[in-house]
Amino acid sequence: MTSSQTAELLSGLHDWIMGSTVVKCAVTDLGIQWAGWALSAAFRTEKFYDLAGSGTFILLAHLSRIWGGATQTRQKVQTGLVTAWGLRLGTFLFLRILKDGHDRRFNNVRDSPGTFFVYWTVQAMWVFMTLLPTLMLNSEKRNVPLGTRDYIGWTVWGLGFATEAIADQQKWFFKRDPDNAGKFIQSGLWAYSRHPNYFGEILQWSGLWLSASSVMKGPQYLSVVSPLFVWFLLNHVSGIPLLEKQAMKKWGSDPAFQEYVKNTPVLWLWPKF
Repeated sequence: MTSSQTAELLSGLHDWIMGSTVVKCAVTDLGIQWAGWALSAAFRTEKFYDLAGSGTFILLAHLSRIWGGATQTRQKVQTGLVTAWGLRLGTFLFLRILKDGHDRRFNNVRDSPGTFFVYWTVQAMWVFMTLLPTLMLNSEKRNVPLGTRDYIGWTVWGLGFATEAIADQQKWFFKRDPDNAGKFIQSGLWAYSRHPNYFGEILQWSGLWLSASSVMKGPQYLSVVSPLFVWFLLNHVSGIPLLEKQAMKKWGSDPAFQEYVKNTPVLWLWPKF
């Protein structure tokens, strides 16, 4: 390859990177999270961690539409559903941490800027990986008519949204009742799953991927890593393992809790007959 060809290739690569909606969103995502880390480390607080995460989802969904020139109905619906998810969950988590005053996940983190940086960087990866199908969809110029996958995907999203919202509210009201002090919730959706809110979360991103897949071709289908990544993160990293450990430490010797664990699935909602 001649020097002129190499220069042309590098120039083309540079133009693609600078013009790629997905790449620009990735850079923006990382910039927001690192700025959030700098402020949070300076003030030694985690109060804005979840709010920054959900806010970045909303911002990138809309920026990808603007940068990608997205005007199709599917793209508008996808962006709207991401926005609805982010507004509800972000507001809920922010109000919860304001009420509690802290997040137990950060008990040994907030005073360690290096460890805190890792948490914020992982959040950047979570945002990008989870939102990848939406970013790809909003970058797509091909207009494929709405079809079965879209309607099934949006229905799955709706079921997930309702499940997560209901489960969060049920637990919120349970914990606010003084009569439930020191008790564990096993009513409502929590009677059928020990973590129904996480089940709803996985359903939502699975539904969004299914709809977005209507316009995918070839390697784009690998963006199925989005719902799989959400499942892995909640099931093996930051969600269920931490909460299960805390619950066992608090109620592990309680026969009622042992019975609840024995008869209630960890994640998947399963009716009891």
